[in-house]
Amino acid sequence: MTSSSPTHRRTAEVTAVHRIGDSAPHSAFTDLVRYAGTWFCAFREARTHLSDDGVLRVLTSTDGRAWTSAAVLRQDGVDLRDPRFVARPDGRLQLFAAAATGETRKTFDTVTWLSGDGHTWGDPIPVGEPGVWVWRAAWHDDAMYGVGYATRGPRFARLYRSIDGVDLRPWVPTLFEGGYPNESGLAFDPDGTAHCLLRRDGDSASAQLGRARPPYREWTWTDLGVRVGGPALLRLPDGRMLAGVRLLDGDVRTAICAVDPERGTLTELVALPSGGDTSYPGLVWHDDLLWVSYYSSHEERTCVYLAEVGLAD
Repeated sequence: MTSSSPTHRRTAEVTAVHRIGDSAPHSAFTDLVRYAGTWFCAFREARTHLSDDGVLRVLTSTDGRAWTSAAVLRQDGVDLRDPRFVARPDGRLQLFAAAATGETRKTFDTVTWLSGDGHTWGDPIPVGEPGVWVWRAAWHDDAMYGVGYATRGPRFARLYRSIDGVDLRPWVPTLFEGGYPNESGLAFDPDGTAHCLLRRDGDSASAQLGRARPPYREWTWTDLGVRVGGPALLRLPDGRMLAGVRLLDGDVRTAICAVDPERGTLTELVALPSGGDTSYPGLVWHDDLLWVSYYSSHEERTCVYLAEVGLAD
């Protein structure tokens, strides 16, 4: 269930918003990371939301205000979509994305790149299984876990595990099915408990909140009763769980929400300046602020923004 009462809204405040990506006709699908003491933001640049010419732009900044281009990743004849950072325990930075090919019916496969500085990236490496889009991944206890979803045939979500971040093998072949499960946010508690915020579309479009203890073979799920898009999940140092999502109840917007795994609730804290084609946030907690990359078309053209959000204790 969701809540947006005034009491809840006073617990978060947008203190600053900066437009950081607007050089392409359509800039969207962001992620954000602090790596080696520096900010990096990745997103797709293309003609439109669904055009077949997507490339991945990586921006960098020392202060979150002034941004410069660090890299552009492209593949001939491939639409690259939805980049997702993963900070690796070996000190390198990893980037996942979907490689979409085909004209009348696109095929989505997952590729990854590795970098030692965020500027120079190696060649793309196919990972996972054909037709299963590994949308987000995270490291915990010397292993990477990633949630992928089937983009053709029977719809399901699948949990992958890898000890090197490249050889992703099915760990839970059917993590969830029903209602077209797809995009996800993934976070871990210090005690090892895993949490998954899972988007669903189709007839049963309400989001699901999953929880599992190691070794993450058995999951319990709670229906949140609300439709979300582009979910990102972040556990704060004090134990609070936050989500960045697109909400569609009323005006479409990108919002920061509190997640209560015990009660099975998603509570809106604050809406970011956004509207229309919007969402796909990246979340980073730094200097006692929540830093949020996202995209939106509320200023006519679809651009990438960086917001700073203050949270009450």
